[in-house]
Amino acid sequence: MSVFYAFVTRLKYIGRWGLMRNTRTENVLEHSAVVAMFAHAVAVLHNKFGGNVNPDRVGMMALFHETGEVITGDMPTPVKYFNGSITSAYKEIERQSESKLVSTLTDEVKDEVGELVLGGSETERRLVKYADTLAAYVKCIEETAQGNGEFGEALVSTEKKLRDYHSREVDYFIENFVTPFGASLDKLGAALESGEK
Repeated sequence: MSVFYAFVTRLKYIGRWGLMRNTRTENVLEHSAVVAMFAHAVAVLHNKFGGNVNPDRVGMMALFHETGEVITGDMPTPVKYFNGSITSAYKEIERQSESKLVSTLTDEVKDEVGELVLGGSETERRLVKYADTLAAYVKCIEETAQGNGEFGEALVSTEKKLRDYHSREVDYFIENFVTPFGASLDKLGAALESGEK
């Protein structure tokens, strides 16, 4: 009997953005689903721009990218990156947590699922990181669109981080997919009705 999936689905009980006032609470499981969608798209774009990755695999890696947080919780960014020692220690704890969870998988799935959690090429991991940052950016857009000034500085710093990637995939995604986030349902519906791209 493996506890892996029973644990991982408990990511729905772990809130993100813990030190910030949210208009809508976001949990780690739903965040991971958004990152998976974005990572798949970013991987498709990567291939269109001359790369060679499996977008389905990158999407699944993204779905599992926060696995360790089911044990560690989501440490707020200002704390996680307060200094190098804290960052290194937390990343090591996350890695150990992921390894422990993967060790509970049955032999029939351990290699394939474990590779999604613990493995991946440098390029695949980088694409997941891009998608993770894009998801944070979208959250900041949605919060500021609701008048939540708490996310104003995070919006600016996250956009700068995305631009500093100097990634064609990220730039394309922002230009073509990000603007509608934060729009009202009426505006989204009108765009859908008009066939707007």
